[in-house]
Amino acid sequence: MNKRQQLIEQAFQLFYQQGIHAVGINQIVRQAKVAKKTLYSHFESKDALIEAVLAYRDERFLVWLDKRMTSVEPGKPALLVMFDALDDWFNNRVPTLANFHGCFFINTCSEYGNPESTIYQLCQRHKLRVRELIMSHVKQLQLNEDVNVLTDRLVLLKEGAIVTAQVQADKAAAKKAKLIAEQLLPDASLV
Repeated sequence: MNKRQQLIEQAFQLFYQQGIHAVGINQIVRQAKVAKKTLYSHFESKDALIEAVLAYRDERFLVWLDKRMTSVEPGKPALLVMFDALDDWFNNRVPTLANFHGCFFINTCSEYGNPESTIYQLCQRHKLRVRELIMSHVKQLQLNEDVNVLTDRLVLLKEGAIVTAQVQADKAAAKKAKLIAEQLLPDASLV
């Protein structure tokens, strides 16, 4: 692993566990076992490192979720397996995502509340990419109604499960959300 990637991965672990503002550059370089000069040769600022960490987590999360959803038939089975995947994540059965500390992007937005900031916009972009993945499976249902409506419901259900698992420590939140999704999906008018 090169030094840049090592810094990104170590910074992610620290940011995800402790929060971005709680972690200083000195802690990151100690954890990554590199000199401060090495960090600044790869990243011009802490914000640049945060942006790289967001890109890293975005890619890792989307690859994982897409793989889980494409492991079954597209459409309803994939949409339901999304909640099984979330259940695995909430219960620390997905080593590639690290132990569950909520959604890194939601957590980051709570620390960077300015919608004009690049960091906030990268978090929005991630959520849009996840929505696009969900919508690609909703489209497989060949609904007579606007696919945006069902997509929005499933996205809200997914996001609500994540927040419930984190804030209320309800590790069964994804299973509960899946039951609701099962009720939503059969009601869709199929062509």
